[in-house]
Amino acid sequence: MTTETLLRRCWFIVLTAFVLTFSACTKKPPAEATTAAPSDHIAPSPVGTTQDILQKTFAVKNSVTFPFEIPAHAVRPHLHGIFESFVRDVHGASDDSANVDFLIVNENQYADLRSNRPSEALMSVEASHNQAVNFDLPASLDQPVKYYLVFRNSSGGGSKIVEASFHIDF
Repeated sequence: MTTETLLRRCWFIVLTAFVLTFSACTKKPPAEATTAAPSDHIAPSPVGTTQDILQKTFAVKNSVTFPFEIPAHAVRPHLHGIFESFVRDVHGASDDSANVDFLIVNENQYADLRSNRPSEALMSVEASHNQAVNFDLPASLDQPVKYYLVFRNSSGGGSKIVEASFHIDF
């Protein structure tokens, strides 16, 4: 092997090492961060579905709360249901002595209720022992929204038994 060939091979090795080292240390610039518009976040629509919220018989000494959530993109959620309250036993006395208050509240209103701060409810029924409920909730847009069904013992005279059935149509 001649000196010239040996020199070429050395230069080739040095040049190859330099190129490999340089390319390994070079970082690609980060892709520009893009802000997606809310319309870019497309999720399945709950339209045409029904969700059971409450199918239960329960006792109300002071108050009982049932949280539920409206999924994102619910355009016209409609809550409907019925409740009936009794004094001692299910299907026992159901008159004014069995009255309870019923409220539908959002998260802020529920926080106010829990803190005993005055607040309004989206819907309220005072002192009732038998009530059908049909209520349109606001659209949820691109975020799910949490609501609460609240049953309160309006007379305070002992525990009431409530039988309730509530659903939401989207």
